[in-house]
Amino acid sequence: MSESAPDLLYSEAEEDLRAAVRSLLADRMDTPSALARAESDTPYDQGLWQSLGADMGLAGLLVPEKLGGQGAGHREAAVVLEEIGRTVAPVPYLTSAVIATETLLALDTSSGEVAGLVKELASGRRTAALAVPFAYGPDSLRLSGGLDGMVSGVADAATADVLLVPTGQGLYAVEAHDAVIAPLVPLDLTRPLATVTFDGARGTLLADAETGRAAVRRGLLAGAGLLASEQLGVAEWCLTESVAYTRDRKQFNRPVGSFQALKHRMAQLWLEVVSARAAARNAADALATGSPDAPLAVAVAQAYCSGVAVRAAEECVQLHGGIGMTWEHPAHLYLKRAKSAQLALGSAGEHRAAVAGIVGLPGPA
Repeated sequence: MSESAPDLLYSEAEEDLRAAVRSLLADRMDTPSALARAESDTPYDQGLWQSLGADMGLAGLLVPEKLGGQGAGHREAAVVLEEIGRTVAPVPYLTSAVIATETLLALDTSSGEVAGLVKELASGRRTAALAVPFAYGPDSLRLSGGLDGMVSGVADAATADVLLVPTGQGLYAVEAHDAVIAPLVPLDLTRPLATVTFDGARGTLLADAETGRAAVRRGLLAGAGLLASEQLGVAEWCLTESVAYTRDRKQFNRPVGSFQALKHRMAQLWLEVVSARAAARNAADALATGSPDAPLAVAVAQAYCSGVAVRAAEECVQLHGGIGMTWEHPAHLYLKRAKSAQLALGSAGEHRAAVAGIVGLPGPA
């Protein structure tokens, strides 16, 4: 008997969640404030994270109720990330509430250290970052050595309270103030990167090396799958803004959106966004149900959605004409988020190779 197809439509509860998150972000992430924060030395918005993570309880969406969370799933987290993508909000939801939290949930949560840390993350009072390069995909991790050395390109490390550090000896939790964190200058100013150096740092051993490696893979797999939803949100905003602008902008006394060449470009982009939504929703559903096809669904979603987000952002800049090239218009924030996310949690090429390996076909050259 064949397995039934997943229901990729949004449930009423998911739409209600979307409305609540969108309303909050609309109040707190208007264009002037977003541009001003991107130019500042502190793009991370602590107040916004307090409202999202703690007050609304979104930091604990993936955490079971017995550990202080909401007991929801990846589909709900995907909805939150779509809205974060629509506003390129500078909050550590993907890195802390998804990647770090999923990594911890793969461990023995009956352990006092693990359970305590999960509860803190679920409450939104503290955040964590997985101390691996943000470019690493689910199958990129190679472990050796102990709690020392340097890791470059760690997302949201500069704003995290705790660092989860996988080593050849096991998975450790290290207080951020016990490591040397040097901020980098990233392409995407709304998602800070840093180099983290561990030199005699003290850490709490959470799991042995083998268990830790499996937990980190689960965290990165969930992160890659739900990053597709963030990329979908970026693409949807870019398409919506492009259609609205070309409807209002007139040339030769006609809306530029009425010209056939631009109609074709936006129609093609709409088809790609619809396909990206299907791929992202399928990945979120596979993760939520614990499907054995989750690695395939995630790889397909990342291989496709990363390119759609970049194409939508590029089209948004171009279809806005001269204004789209200026710093005062937010289009550049979306282009930078799309381009940086294209290389995050595994490149499209890596995910295509993963698809080839899973289905037993020759991989891309």
